[in-house]
Formats: sequence, C-alpha cells, structure tokens
Amino acid sequence: MKRRLFILTATSLGLIGSVILIAEAQRDRPPMSFFVTSKGSGDGANLGGIAGADYMCQTLAEGMGSTKTWHAYLSTRAGDNAVTVLHARERIGTGPWYNSKGELIAKSLADLHGNNNNLNKQTALTEKGQTIKGVGDTPNMHDILTGSRPDGTAYPRDDMDHTCYNWTSNKDTGSAQVGHFDRTGGGNTSWNSAHATRGCSQANLAATGGAGLFYCFAID
Repeated sequence: MKRRLFILTATSLGLIGSVILIAEAQRDRPPMSFFVTSKGSGDGANLGGIAGADYMCQTLAEGMGSTKTWHAYLSTRAGDNAVTVLHARERIGTGPWYNSKGELIAKSLADLHGNNNNLNKQTALTEKGQTIKGVGDTPNMHDILTGSRPDGTAYPRDDMDHTCYNWTSNKDTGSAQVGHFDRTGGGNTSWNSAHATRGCSQANLAATGGAGLFYCFAID
C-alpha cells in the first residue's frame, strides 16, 4: 500500500512539475508580432484597400488575444484611387518580430530584407500557429501578396499594375507582386518579391499558387 502511494505521489509530482515547466515556457515566450493570414478576403486581391488589409490583420490578431497594433505588409503606388505611395517596409515598425510560437523571424528591417531573416515554411505560421500549404502540397498557396520589391519598397510608376489597383481589384486584368513564404518555386526564393500574378481574381491568384494571403506585422 505504501509503495503504491509512493508511486502515485511521485507520478503526481512529476505531472505538476511538467505543468509548471510548460507554464513558465509560455510565460517567457515573446508575444506574437508576425503572422501570415490564415485566410484571404475571398475576393481575389480586393482587400478593401490598404485600410481593409490592416483591419483584417488587426481582427485576426485580436481574435488570438493580441493587444498589439497590426499592419499588413503591402505597398501601394501613387495615382490609383488617389492613394499616395506607401512602402511595405515603412509600415511595420522596426522589429524584432516573432511568430505565434515565439520563434524569431527577424531582429530588424535590415535583417528582414537581407540574408539574416528566419522566414520559411516552418516559421511563416498563421495567427493560429498553423503551417500553410506550399510547393508539394495540395493546393499550393505559397504566393503571398506584397506589391513590393525585394527591399520592401513600392514599385515606381510604370505601365504595370503591381498592386491590383491598390488592393481594390478582383478582375482578370491587372496583377500583384507576390513573394513565396516557403522560399521555393520558379527559381526565386524571395519571401516578398518572387513574381507577378496572372490577374486579380480569386481564380487568377490560385492559378499561380496563391489564395490571397498576406503578411501581418505588429508595429509596436
């Protein structure tokens, strides 16, 4: 009887110790400050403009208990819809940024847009902490809307549409620049500027391996 009681007591203490260690690990984990949206707008690249994209980032983050201020990593260009040019890199604060598991994505803007970031298929998680389907998965959803050049700045005014009319179009015409969160495909490993989409509709985005997802960063 005493031996059984000893075993039960030791087991209980072991379980309590494990719970304490898990709680301490969660307490020490940096709060989430980066994620890939778990869903798009459902209307192609029409995100309701830059304000609509920011609102979606904020809503998804708050749904997971975040109290931070969130912005979408998207650039715009001057002229379309009377929107002034906005550079994605200037909208997201200065870092550091962590995913929902507390893993460091980048310490600074320089690291994020250089070779020292930690953004890949294993770390580019949604706000729910889930991985996203990329190259080799069905369906492939590795195209992430950015409208940006590799350094995080907007494209200069030219004859191409890099932002699907500043994130308000769901038409077959136009295009948006996208990155590959899994750093794979088409010979381009850029997370933020791999290629342009074939159009702005939901079907157009899916045709090149996307679902209208985008990056969200906490600015504070």
